[in-house]
This record gives sequence, C-alpha cells and structure tokens, in this order.
Amino acid sequence: MKLPALCIALVGLCGIVAQAAERPNILYFYVDDMGWGSIGPNAQAERRAKGLPTVKTPNLDKLAAEGINFRRGYGCMVCSPARSSQQHGFHQGHSFSDRNDPDNAKKAIREDDITMGDVLSDAGYVTGYWGKWGYGGSKDQENPTIDNIQTLPTSHGYQHVVAELHHVRAHTFFQPTLWTAPAPEGSEGGLYLAPNSMEPWMGNDDYPDEPALQNHPNYPKTAYCDDVYCFAALDFVREGGMRYQKDGTPFFGLLAVQIPHAPFDEIQVLPEWDAAYSDDSHFSELKEQSQEWAAMVTRIDAHFGNLLDALEDPNNDGDKSDSVADNTLVIFMSDNGGPGGANNTEFDANGGLTGTKGAINEGGIRVPTIMRWPAKITDQSALKRGTSTDLVMDVTDLLPTFCELAGGEIPLGIDGVSFAPVLTGEGERRPRDFLIHEAGKGNSIIRVDHKLIRRPKGELELYDLAEDPAETTNLADKFPDLTDALGEILTAERVDEPKGFANTYHRWKGKDGEKLSEADNWSDYVYSNAGITYMEERGAPQLSWVGRMINDKPKPQMAIASVDVEFLALEVGSVSAGSQTLVISPGVTLTGRNEVRVSQGGIIDIDGGKVASIRWVDVKEGGTLNGVGSVEGILYNKGTVAVAPSSGEGILEVVGDYRESSDARLVLNHSGVRVEVSGEAALSGQLVIGAVPDRSLGSVYKILQAGTVSGRFANRDDRVRASDGTELQISYEAGSVILEVIEKIELTSVK
Repeated sequence: MKLPALCIALVGLCGIVAQAAERPNILYFYVDDMGWGSIGPNAQAERRAKGLPTVKTPNLDKLAAEGINFRRGYGCMVCSPARSSQQHGFHQGHSFSDRNDPDNAKKAIREDDITMGDVLSDAGYVTGYWGKWGYGGSKDQENPTIDNIQTLPTSHGYQHVVAELHHVRAHTFFQPTLWTAPAPEGSEGGLYLAPNSMEPWMGNDDYPDEPALQNHPNYPKTAYCDDVYCFAALDFVREGGMRYQKDGTPFFGLLAVQIPHAPFDEIQVLPEWDAAYSDDSHFSELKEQSQEWAAMVTRIDAHFGNLLDALEDPNNDGDKSDSVADNTLVIFMSDNGGPGGANNTEFDANGGLTGTKGAINEGGIRVPTIMRWPAKITDQSALKRGTSTDLVMDVTDLLPTFCELAGGEIPLGIDGVSFAPVLTGEGERRPRDFLIHEAGKGNSIIRVDHKLIRRPKGELELYDLAEDPAETTNLADKFPDLTDALGEILTAERVDEPKGFANTYHRWKGKDGEKLSEADNWSDYVYSNAGITYMEERGAPQLSWVGRMINDKPKPQMAIASVDVEFLALEVGSVSAGSQTLVISPGVTLTGRNEVRVSQGGIIDIDGGKVASIRWVDVKEGGTLNGVGSVEGILYNKGTVAVAPSSGEGILEVVGDYRESSDARLVLNHSGVRVEVSGEAALSGQLVIGAVPDRSLGSVYKILQAGTVSGRFANRDDRVRASDGTELQISYEAGSVILEVIEKIELTSVK
C-alpha cells in the first residue's frame, strides 16, 4: 500500500472499471541497448536497398508498416535512469535515479513514486512485467536476496512477474533463477525465486518451436532468460486476450528484455543460434560480435512475432474471430542508444548519430520507437499508418499517456506529457516545451529543433537537430541569446544537483487558517531502507516538493499564502464534505513549476496575488479558481473559474492561454469584471453572469480580451441570463467577447 497522501491522490483511479470495454490493451516491448538505426525505417531498409549488411527484424518492420515510426523518440543514456523515468514520468533532474550506481538496485524507485503498474492496476487492468527490472534485489548469482521491498515491481502494481531485480545480475542470460509472481502466501515482497528453465513450455504443441527451439535436445537446462520472459509474456497475452473478449477487462504487459545488451557471446550456447542468417551472404564476413548481436536482435524479433500472433488469435485455434489486436496499443522502444563496437560500425546500429550508450549526444539518448493501434492509427488518422513522424516523444510521456487512455488521473507534477490525443485523434495534446536529459558526462535540453549540451566543465554546444541530427556544427557562439536562454532552463530543471537529489512528497497537516509557508504545517519526507537513510527533506516548501493539500475533515478548511512559496507541483482538493481553500494574499506569488492543480472540493482564491507555472494551472471538475489577480501559465478549466472581486471592478489576468472543456464554467460575479488573456482563449464551457450594473437596453460590456478567441461558450442561442434577470447577448469580435443588454426581466421574490 502507498502512504495515505498517495492513496488520496489515487482515489480518482479506482472507479473506472466500467469503461473497460472502451480502453485499449497495452503491450509494451522494451529492449536493452538497441540503437536508433537498428530498425528498418531508420537505417536498415536503406542499407538493404544498397546491398549492405543488415539486421533482420521482419516483425518490427511489419509493426512499423502497420503503425507509426517515431523518428524522434527519446529514452535516457543508461539503464537505471531509463527505467526510472519510464516508470514514474520524471526526468533525471527530478528523479532519484540519474545514473547507474550500485545502490540503484535498492533505492531508485521509491514507495511514493507512482508507476505505470500502480496506475494501470488501480484502473482495473491486469498487469504483467517480464525481464530486467533493475531494482530491489542483490546481485548475487546463486543466492540473491530482496534488499528493498518498496522498490519491487510487485510493490508497484505488477501482478504477474518474471524478472531480474538487479541490473548486474542481468549481465548474464543464464542466471540460474528468476524472481516470479504470483508467489506463495508469505513470500517476501510477493516474489519467489523460480528455476530459469524452459521446461514448462517444452513439448507443448500450443507453443511455437521458434525461436526458442525449446524441444531441441541441445537446449541448455538453464534457459536463455529472454526465452523464459517471452514465453511467460505469451501465456499472459493469450489469457488476457481471452479475458478481454469475455468480459472487457483490459491488460497491460511490459516485456523488458535484456537483448541486445552484452554479453553477446552467450547466444552461441543455444542450438542453431545463427540459423536465421544461413542464407545471408554478408554474415560470414562480419566480425564475431556483429554476428552475435544480429542473431540476438533477430531472435527477440521472432518472439515479438509470437506475441503479435497471440493478439490475433488468443486461444491459438486458428480462428481469428477472437482477435484483440485491433484495440491493443503495441509499443516498441529501447532504453538508450546502442553501444560502440563492431555492430555499430558494421550495421550502422545508431543510424549515423553522434555518440553511443552513456553519451548525452543523440546516439546515446535517441531510440527506436514504434507504435501500432489499428483501431486508431489508420490510413485516415492524423498520423497515418505506415509512416514516420518527427513528433518529439520522450519515455517520460508514456506514463501520462497510459493514464489518459485508461481513464485515470495523471500523477501530480510529473515531467511527461500525454500524447493520447495524438494517438486517438480526440482532444488536444498539452504542449511539451522541452526535454531534459542528464548523463554522467553532461546534460542537455531539447526545445523543438534546438539542442543545448552542457559538458561537465561547463562547455556549451548548440545544435539544430532538424538540419544537423548528427550534431556536427556547434552554433553556441553564433546564437548566444538562445544558448543563454536554454541554459537557464536547464539549470532550473535541477540537472546540476548532487548525486542522490530528487523531488520529495509532502502533505499538508496544518489547521484551519494556518500559513502555507510554515514548516510545521507540512509532513517531513524520509526515504530509508534497511537502516540506511538515503534522503530526507524537512522544513518549509521548496521548488523540489510535490505537495498535496487535501482536506479529509468534514468541515471546510482554509490555508493562507502570505509570502511567496514555490513547489515543483501543488494540489489543492478535498476527499470529504468540507472544501479546502487556499487564499493567495495580495502581492504574493504561489509557484508550482510543473503544475498547480485544483481538484474536486479545492478552491484557490487569488485575492490580488498570482499563481504561476512554467506549464499549467489545472482546474479539474469540482475545483474552483476564484478571485482577481493573475495566472501565469496555461489555465486549463474543467471546473469553475470565477472572477469575483469583493467590490468594484476586477480583472483576472492570464499570462498564457485560457482553455475550457465543455464541462467548464466561467463565472463573472457582475458584468463589470473581465478576463484578460495574453494568448489564446479557447472557449467551450458555460458562461455565468451575476448582477448587471447598468441594465439599460443596449448597454455593452467587454468581459474577455485575448490575443485570439477560438470556439464559443455553450450558452444556448449565445445568450446568458444574469442573476438579476437581465438577458444579454454574447457576441464574438476579434480577440474579445462582448455582452449586450437585450432585455430586462424584474425578478420578484416568492413569498
């Protein structure tokens, strides 16, 4: 179980099983150290056309032909940071894991970090994880132990598991045992060690003989672990497909194989290990390491083919009428770029990009990425099947994407941004202004086509990735202003913090009327395990805090921001009958760098103050942003935004865009107040008006001024009746919304 504050945050995820039939299954193929150029659309198809040596990936080629190839998909630079950012959606500047490190097996994903498994299991998905996890266990080959229960896959929502917990133990494909769940009752961490063997699948005609050749007399007793991972995943997909057809329960499976990470030569232990290349005239001329690497990649591609076939025919009876492929999102991705070595030079495995695994250059962080979802990615969709896109996508974006597709709430303050609207063609994707990556040998920021690299000694490099994806021409001296601006953002994203720095989680415990900035009103954060305290954060709010002010008492509660306060993210809401209000005093700025969220039962009252974010202020259904003052950042309104000065005229200034959903309300307590938006005002909700000072026919009021206005309010016939009975006509002019009095109706009280 999570801590109480986290339980509160996940309340919205628990009641959505009724939507199961509409939600996609998700099958995620995750490979280890496979360079960007290792798949057909990025480099191999072109090499094949030129008669050059290529790696065979027929199933991935088919997946790309039926889906979308993301040419600008990004992972991280090495193993542990990639898996952490994948699971919890924070980049390395905010994550506890910003490099490979012996302690990462114990500490990288904390109990409080909300992962893909947490979100999807709470959303009613059946979840599975097979392969390299990387955290929570010791590296001993013969007698490994569980060292940190809170960082295990079974502690983060994964119900069906066959995995290796320590990334060093995964440096062989023949470790004798694998961690497995479900486990017998009483097993530590919900896992037990099972023999690494193909025996459960041997001799079973329901399973393909390729690529594992499990019935071959020379197949080793201790299995090649990726074969076991893939066959366990195959069981899961078949069972999940049949369950989905029966009752609509969706599944989420993440197959995180060790291929094609070193050691390469272990594949030669397997019978007929190079059979796929028996007809390849180039193969015998390649260096041994290249041959091994190619055989590994083709082997895992064949496993992917088995899993894709299982989506088409879950019960394996030859009748595809039970196919679940149409509503299954399949994702293929690597954790980081490929390493140097013969395979990189002889196959161009990194596709001509500069750098290799571990580097902050594109060759270290840009990764092959494919997505297929036949129900949504079609010949008519915005992203057409069988094409490549240069849409920038980061591994941190997958968690919020899965949340949105599952119908759940996106975890507070994460760096990733959902691209579900891009896949579904429904709604609008929120902006992703930049990507941050941190490596042991530098850090980088990517904003659209420009990338700034800062080396360990402070050297700066600026590249235009659209014109120069190989990063050959440093533009830093040519564009000093852009270089400085990107450098400032990079610093603010905390990539320069010492090893072991991370965001921390805090909950409000103050009484009614207490001050937001007082340390005693917030819970401390301590992360420890087995007598070792890895980090602690006490005191007043800081820019690295993810804070939640959630009222669980029956009576309304209030807190006051009397001085400037900064968070990484802050949520104000309630899980009780009593609301939770946060008052921003005049002249005071409340900052939530990644997000300020006003959820159900929450009220932020801007009494002449400011709410600021570099991304957005999010008013959810049942939440209210009230008062006059300013909002800096995009203001998303799915609840109520009320411009309600205590007296006289008032303005709510939005420095950014204002975007409504159809459920939203914009409430003006009288027609003499207005909203001023520096960017776009995208309207679709209901306009509500209080009193009208001058009710003379023809009186005109400007209630909204914006850079541009799109959409319109949902009011019937573009009319709104004020609380005093005045009928007003809504009209839309260039950059403004106008009200005109067209009828006066005297309201009389009922006695």
